[in-house]
Amino acid sequence: MSAPSLSATNQRISGPRLWDTLMEIAKIGATPKGGVKRISLTETDKAGRAQFSAWCEAIGLKLRVDSMGNMFARREGRDPTRLPVLFGSHLDSQPTGGKFDGALGVIAGLEVMRTLYDLNITTEAPLELVNWTDEEGTRFGRAMMGSGVWAGLFDEAATKARQDEDGTTVGEALSAIGFEGAEPAAAFPADALFELHIEQGPILEAEDKKIGVVTGAQAQIWYEAIVTGQDSHAGTTPPVARRDALLTAARIIELVDTTMRETGDTSIADLGRGTVGRLYVHPNSPNVIPGEVRFTIDFRNPADSRIAEISETFPAKAQAIAAANGCSLELNTVFRVPAQLFDPECVALVRAAAEKLGYGHRDIVSGAGHDAVHAATILPTAMIFTPCKDGLSHNEAESILSEEAEAGTQVLFEAVLARANRTIE
Repeated sequence: MSAPSLSATNQRISGPRLWDTLMEIAKIGATPKGGVKRISLTETDKAGRAQFSAWCEAIGLKLRVDSMGNMFARREGRDPTRLPVLFGSHLDSQPTGGKFDGALGVIAGLEVMRTLYDLNITTEAPLELVNWTDEEGTRFGRAMMGSGVWAGLFDEAATKARQDEDGTTVGEALSAIGFEGAEPAAAFPADALFELHIEQGPILEAEDKKIGVVTGAQAQIWYEAIVTGQDSHAGTTPPVARRDALLTAARIIELVDTTMRETGDTSIADLGRGTVGRLYVHPNSPNVIPGEVRFTIDFRNPADSRIAEISETFPAKAQAIAAANGCSLELNTVFRVPAQLFDPECVALVRAAAEKLGYGHRDIVSGAGHDAVHAATILPTAMIFTPCKDGLSHNEAESILSEEAEAGTQVLFEAVLARANRTIE
């Protein structure tokens, strides 16, 4: 592989404009504690999409929306035969999310487009800025939903049939906000994809590095668990007669934590993960022993072999816990994805941009799932991380510095232009 080629010019994005736009989009769904609640396919998400559309159209970008609501804003290149370079992220958030998770990547991409517009720069290849639908998965229980369908990893009809807690399907929600586009939600020919994101972890801040050069993402397996016992009177049912679904779930949750810690739990560099993030208790009454509990389980690890080991051993251990408590356990795999390496040439462009700009950087593996991970299964892909304070994310207190956002966006600018203007032999 030849050394990556970067522009010798010193074109710069506007840090103040980038920050102002980040603060402006953060007003849509703003929470009292300073975060954002912009759940996918809600009226708030619709408002965020409308604002994004207006900003794109103001600088002449041509906007398309596919049948999953994924948004693509195109800027033509000098050579119409070249495939487009894609970049972007997502605008939806967690229920108590921060201002920067996802939004940084979309607004940084907008700033790249604005800078090209201001400087009247035309790249050789076309560029497309992407806002992916429902990266967070908080409403319909399927993370990276739009990019997963686009990349051919999820069936579109089955995905659109998924329901939220109120019984509304993905398809109904898309239609309700007016973002079910006519274009098929399927990958089109593209040259590469770049995604800028906050790290959502503590490593860059701890090591005083401004840029994370993301080399790949962890393997994951997600389960949906249903523990069934017997609801009965809290005051009259003796211990010997109890089939407590919540107690059983709690012991399985303890197993999740134990499994996570088996490969290390003392260093910020320990990468095994295990989480139960959603739990429903039935009948959810103070004086009734719970008869049914539903919850999610999320395991992640950089090594495919470790996820394979967990998938082999965890279900049997969990079933044994349920049986010992007089309950039954239904454990369904929601999805399993292998560890994903990013494209070496695209990664090299990110690294070269950080070096050219004089930013301290380190290679890093993503602990979180991202739309780029799905895209990487079908086209060359790379990611850029910026630090976030205390590694905190999926929290209203999520915070980054304006200069960190500017540095990440400048690296994105350099990498995208280098890819779009490279010589093709």
